[in-house]
Amino acid sequence: MNKLIKIQSELKAPKNQRNNFGKYNYRSCEDILEAVKPLLLKYECNLTIRDEILEVGGLVFVNSECYFSDGENELHVSAQAGINPDRKGMDIAQSFGSSSSYARKYALNGLFLIDDTKDADATNEHKTEVKKPKVFTLADIDRAITSGKQKDALKLIESGDYTATKELIEKLKK
Repeated sequence: MNKLIKIQSELKAPKNQRNNFGKYNYRSCEDILEAVKPLLLKYECNLTIRDEILEVGGLVFVNSECYFSDGENELHVSAQAGINPDRKGMDIAQSFGSSSSYARKYALNGLFLIDDTKDADATNEHKTEVKKPKVFTLADIDRAITSGKQKDALKLIESGDYTATKELIEKLKK
């Protein structure tokens, strides 16, 4: 796969997007695709992306597969992202779409050797991390109840390691 190696070494997909709330730069799936298209043309290669919605153990997620072909060989890479249809501020189509974009981006990262992280030593400011409590959703509680583990979930919530609404705690106590 000489052509893929050339594309991987030539591809430049800078983090030109800005998240002002989180104060960081990032690249989107679309940024990667725009950067790779000229190289695919140059080396006469083909890239297709396929999404599949799956459910395993009550978790709905999108599996994105990137198929790369140089005319002789084909390679595919996949990545997954969970789908939360109850995501605040999004309708169901937006929730599925954002999960698809996320999974596609990470499949492309894997295929073209794009690293989205910095070395831990480069970003470590040697500060003590504040552990954020995990939050149970209604779906988590429903799964706990149907699997007979509501008492375990209630103990975790009451221990302070997790947070939940009063309504969910009452549901667990039943």
